[in-house]
Amino acid sequence: MTNLSILLQAAAGGDSWSGIIMMVVIIAIFYFFMIRPQQKRQKEIQKAREALKVGDKVITAGGIYGKIREIGDVYMTIEIANGVNIQVDKASIYASSEDAKQK
Repeated sequence: MTNLSILLQAAAGGDSWSGIIMMVVIIAIFYFFMIRPQQKRQKEIQKAREALKVGDKVITAGGIYGKIREIGDVYMTIEIANGVNIQVDKASIYASSEDAKQK
């Protein structure tokens, strides 16, 4: 017997099916209310990052506003002022500034 089955039997007073059903219900609740919405949100963010192109205005995770000048494999070059360019990781792009103004 595994530790899990011993704990389930002790908690259910010997009726192992009710303990197993409770565990399945708890896991389902966590999945549908926490894990699944987070995965959907991450997919939407990833799609938005992939749709960015040169010339789009963006906001970084650090709150820097700028315009995309170059897109590399893992980085983007952003112009934050005339002649001032910085390279940031693609994952640190928070949103396009047009999307942020609409919310």
